[in-house]
Amino acid sequence: MLIAQITDVHLGFEPDNPNEFNRKRLDQTLRTLVAMKPRPDILLATGDLADTGEDEVSYRRLREAVAGLPFPIFYAMGNHDGRAAFRALFPDTGHADGFIQYAIEEHPLRILVLDTLEDGRHGGGFCETRADWLRARLAEQPDRPTLIALHHPPLATGLSWMTEDPGAAWIARLREIVSAHKNIVAMISGHLHRQITTIWAGTRLSVCPSTAPQVALDLDSIDPDLPDGRPMIVADPPGYAIHYWNGTELISHYDTAGDHLVLARYEPALQPLVQMLVAEKQTG
Repeated sequence: MLIAQITDVHLGFEPDNPNEFNRKRLDQTLRTLVAMKPRPDILLATGDLADTGEDEVSYRRLREAVAGLPFPIFYAMGNHDGRAAFRALFPDTGHADGFIQYAIEEHPLRILVLDTLEDGRHGGGFCETRADWLRARLAEQPDRPTLIALHHPPLATGLSWMTEDPGAAWIARLREIVSAHKNIVAMISGHLHRQITTIWAGTRLSVCPSTAPQVALDLDSIDPDLPDGRPMIVADPPGYAIHYWNGTELISHYDTAGDHLVLARYEPALQPLVQMLVAEKQTG
């Protein structure tokens, strides 16, 4: 099973421009995914779909951008999103107790999509109502391999300004649940506009780079009272992830959309190498 992931689309950053920079980057990424062989089975869009979530125009543009994709797309909420405006344009997306939380059951790997949007906060949230939903879903199939998708990675990243308080109540609540279920094979998230991987609560936590511009790698301390001119946002190419479920493990690949400089192709000169590698694999 191949699971594509995009995140932090931020449509509407230029609200009066339907052909905005972020839309061009999204379109470029979607073209890359559609051209893949084999194509992904599904696409997860893990939040910050819009830049201003109360504006239905941004979600209308998103709906136009994904129309006609040859694979289903599933959504999570980010801190820039708005549940009411999103549901007005995407009424078929799953929800529970007023939150955009749901299970994707139709594939070999079960996927639980969490809602970490906390109104009025840039960082995440995960209240007891949402936690009860997650506990109930995990209790339904305690032995089935399960992937958790969410927007906010619940960890202190080391980044100067894009990070969480690891002692926050919502993080402790989520950690208690995840650490108690060994069938959670991984967690995937967005929010940080960078590729990051760690082990959290006993499972792998992977952060996908954004289709919108990336956050600069900056592990230095930052003084909120002293702007020092450091880079914060950089126009690196739009990123995405491909998560490959082989029936036992989840393997995550990351790439950027667009053309790559090709230095070698599978032509007769490289056939002996390919033959050797295939034979070596078959013989163990």
